[in-house]
Amino acid sequence: MNIPSKPNIDMKINKIHNCSELIEYINEIGFLPLLRMGLNGWSAEEAVDEECRYVPLPDGGWEWPLWEWKGEIIQESGCAYGKFFNRKAAFISREWWPDFCNHRRSVFPHPKEGSIEDMILQTLKENGSMITRDLRKTCGFTGTKMRGKFDSYISRLEMGGYIVTENFINPKDKHGQKYGWGWALLTTPESFLGKDSCHPDRTPEESRQRMRNHFQKLFPHSDERLSDFLLK
Repeated sequence: MNIPSKPNIDMKINKIHNCSELIEYINEIGFLPLLRMGLNGWSAEEAVDEECRYVPLPDGGWEWPLWEWKGEIIQESGCAYGKFFNRKAAFISREWWPDFCNHRRSVFPHPKEGSIEDMILQTLKENGSMITRDLRKTCGFTGTKMRGKFDSYISRLEMGGYIVTENFINPKDKHGQKYGWGWALLTTPESFLGKDSCHPDRTPEESRQRMRNHFQKLFPHSDERLSDFLLK
């Protein structure tokens, strides 16, 4: 979506050098996508310096400090992480999660009893937390081309504020070396952040307005189309 998006002067670009600084920035800004979303300056990818970005290696491997920080950021800050904006991954600080969750659950009503999404959610609640592939298998998504279908259900539940990522698990080979991109450990925000974090003392419309005001401060040169796009 092409929206005028000249960033607020407080946006940090190429200024973050380590995980602790990024945690501080997430708490300061409230909402921060992991990767670029087309809004100039508004992503962790743009906030970190070049040494923290993705670098392919000659042997086929890669180095990407930002990617490897994700689990530590979630665990240390207690922020929410998931596919929250246009099904793209983002961090939301503990301060802003209650309003985001309150609003989004009014946009995405709780799954109907007996539906596939309800089954996925109940399975996750019963187990506390599960890596994505184990949750997929437990829910019976084991056939050909079922991974994409399952991921679409998970994305919708994340967009609705019903599922968040609690941590990332890094598998290791027989030599003890990490491989792959890491496995997301999924849970519910009630389990990870507490029940009160999902039920602020405000109406969904009041939460939406608070967030619109916040986005206007982050992007003072944009109009209401930006907040409508981010909050839909």
